[in-house]
Amino acid sequence: MNRLLEPFQYPFLVDAMIVGAAVGAVCAVLSCYLVLKGWSLMGDAISHAVLPGIVLAYAAGLPLAVGAFASGLLCAVLTGYIKANSRVKEDTVMGVVFTGLFAFGLVLFTKVKSDLHLDHILFGNILGLAPGDLRDTLVVAGITLAVVLALRRDLLLFCFDPGHARTIGLRTGWLYYLLLSLLAVTIVVSLKAVGIILVVAMLVTPGCIAYLLTDRFGVMLIIATSSAVGSSLLGVYLSFFLNASTGACIVLLQAGVFLAALFGAPKHGLLASRRRQRATAGEAPGEMAPPASRENTAPVQRS
Repeated sequence: MNRLLEPFQYPFLVDAMIVGAAVGAVCAVLSCYLVLKGWSLMGDAISHAVLPGIVLAYAAGLPLAVGAFASGLLCAVLTGYIKANSRVKEDTVMGVVFTGLFAFGLVLFTKVKSDLHLDHILFGNILGLAPGDLRDTLVVAGITLAVVLALRRDLLLFCFDPGHARTIGLRTGWLYYLLLSLLAVTIVVSLKAVGIILVVAMLVTPGCIAYLLTDRFGVMLIIATSSAVGSSLLGVYLSFFLNASTGACIVLLQAGVFLAALFGAPKHGLLASRRRQRATAGEAPGEMAPPASRENTAPVQRS
């Protein structure tokens, strides 16, 4: 028992659990909107685009969070502007913008002499957070969650049917940039915990898990938040015994929950889909099976 409770004797591990739970909660809530909107790649784009802002902020003596937020917001605005003024599709624009900004950040990183460690930016350092980082993370995460929950109905309608939202008088342009700003803030908050690369998984996986398990958005928010917070707490705990990367353990647990939902979801899981196919095939057991043909052997598709 003493061995099992040993991680709770170290303050830095307890702080890591608190930060992981806060980051997991805010990422999970936004993940539901991103999955519903089809913006999963947007989180990837903004998370990679913050690197040049971090380096420039360090060179100018500004807080790193300010540079990361400005760079991430610039990526989002550029993506929207190019999409609106060209024939290129949004996913293609995001691929060009975020790779370009990320490459620019790598060049700046090699030219600007600093004490920053690239590994900490890419993969995070949740076990080495200063007391000020813990406070800032909790405050920003709390504000972001409050804004999202206060506007959850408007954001839901905007993500689900922007045309209808525009018809009833909602300012969809304002909601568009608000959602992008909240996404940029969330990524900045998560950088110190899990880094640029792993934050993408935290912004996508919880929403995917909940999307497989329910058809109601309110329940989807609860499932996504529970899976993210649980994975964060357990990931930090297990990383102590495995002596492995804490952020990677968190994301691996989320991936494991996703696989379980993918196969075992009662309505949308692969096993449930196969049971429905077998039940449909066995509805009329007394009838003679039709001769084999291309139409009869085609796989059943489910929307």
